[in-house]
Amino acid sequence: MPTYSLVVPAYNEEAVVSELVARLGQLMDALDGDAEAILVDDGSRDRTYELMVEATAGDERFRLVRLSRNFGHQIALTAGVDLAAGDAVVVLDADLQDPPEVVLELAKRWREGYDVVYAVRDERRGETAFKRKTAAWFYRGFNRLSEVQVPVDVGDFRLVDRRALDVFHHMRESNRFVRGMFSWIGLRQTGVAYQRDERFAGETKYPLRRMLRFAASGVISFSSAPLHAALNLGFLVSVVSFAFGAWSVVVKLSGLYDVPGWTSIVVVTTLIGGVQLIVLGVIGEYIGSIHEEVKRRPLYVIGELANFGELPSLPPRAVVVRPRGR
Repeated sequence: MPTYSLVVPAYNEEAVVSELVARLGQLMDALDGDAEAILVDDGSRDRTYELMVEATAGDERFRLVRLSRNFGHQIALTAGVDLAAGDAVVVLDADLQDPPEVVLELAKRWREGYDVVYAVRDERRGETAFKRKTAAWFYRGFNRLSEVQVPVDVGDFRLVDRRALDVFHHMRESNRFVRGMFSWIGLRQTGVAYQRDERFAGETKYPLRRMLRFAASGVISFSSAPLHAALNLGFLVSVVSFAFGAWSVVVKLSGLYDVPGWTSIVVVTTLIGGVQLIVLGVIGEYIGSIHEEVKRRPLYVIGELANFGELPSLPPRAVVVRPRGR
């Protein structure tokens, strides 16, 4: 059983595979215990998996996982963690923006008795000011809305002890905000500052649209504040509408005007209609999340495995497809 498991989800990262495998190999040589690296191909459309097979040939420390299709970064991350056998599991991205060498410092703090050691982005090279600013706004806003406090400038790059992972394996929701889930677990946690590098090669897999969706999923998973805000907004508009209606009746009875104006009707109608659509949209997001959960479909389907000996027992809602001919 290895001491460390390195989990690396990847999607369309063929330009990075060779360098990634080389640096992970160097890292495993430098760690103070046996290690394995689990590379998870999240249904890539390029040659990512084939290049993984070629680059890791002859090194049994590398385990390869190929999901049956693209399930998304958070699910691919979960699949790798579910298969990890180490006492400490490290999650990092394939694009090498999270330098593997930082894991040595994470391991050092883990040896001091911490259950979760997360990497704090002290410097974010290659990222626009817009992305840095919006990320800071999101996490500060998230921490105001949620009872779970997620550290600012922290992504999924972290080391997690086995006893924290035992709790994580019981959290099988479909809409996964993994960094929030690890914060929810609690136990002893600390951070290690590091300089985040530019992407080694390729393109980002999180454009603005996906970032917004990811942010919305995180808020819905850990906070009911949007529902309360929708209720308060509806109540406020109802009070204003009632006051306006009462004012209209008084003005009409007092004879201050004889011909009703269409402007007020249009303004009030569109205002109330817009608020109703906003409230219904917020409710719809939560209902959609509930709909995903009650179906209880598998979180992911593993199409291929390589370099695994005996397959470890997987948590619920995980499926491994039987090889052809068996």
